Amino acid sequence: MTHGNKPSPAAAQRRRQSTVQEQASAAEATLRTHTTLHIGNMVCPRCIMAVRALLAEEGFGQAHVELGSAAVEGAIPPEKMDAIRRRLEAIGFSLIDDPRESLAERVRAAVIRLARGGRMKRNLSEEIVREVGHDYSSLSKLFSSRQGCTIERYFIIQKIERAKELLLDSDMPLGEIAEMLGYSSTAYLSAQFKSIEGRTPTEFRRDGSARRNTIDAI
Repeated sequence: MTHGNKPSPAAAQRRRQSTVQEQASAAEATLRTHTTLHIGNMVCPRCIMAVRALLAEEGFGQAHVELGSAAVEGAIPPEKMDAIRRRLEAIGFSLIDDPRESLAERVRAAVIRLARGGRMKRNLSEEIVREVGHDYSSLSKLFSSRQGCTIERYFIIQKIERAKELLLDSDMPLGEIAEMLGYSSTAYLSAQFKSIEGRTPTEFRRDGSARRNTIDAI
């Protein structure tokens, strides 16, 4: 015999199980949520390592970090975001909130990767569009307004900086450096190097006081 609308023990048990399942599903959905941080001034593998270590210390040990961005699991509370922002700024990075600034930084990171990655399968504009999206004309205008030079010019500068690293830090012949950086010939690298640096790669290597720029200063 039942009393009024009081549910049976079996129905109450099913309801409790349903509530537990709903709570578990909500928790799982939260874990699947990702927050993407757009980070300025990330320019090399060491930057990736530094940001990854910082986020791990802040409790995001599984963060996926690449040049210009980091994806962490779950939502980040405002107070935690402020702490991350302060810590990033303390080591020379910046947390970017402006969508256009973020897009320009993504282009910059893509150019650095491409410049240091050797011969490309496509031309520069196609590679940039493939990595970043959007049409190249709008990306080029945005980048120039933020960086003060064209994408093509920045690409060349980054390639020459990589050549300077190899000239100073290795005994690689110039021909191997040219091939590694995707140049069609040693002469082409030498001509481009001189147009940027004001001297040939050989003169640069012979100069014991020669120094390269840090990438984040370019």
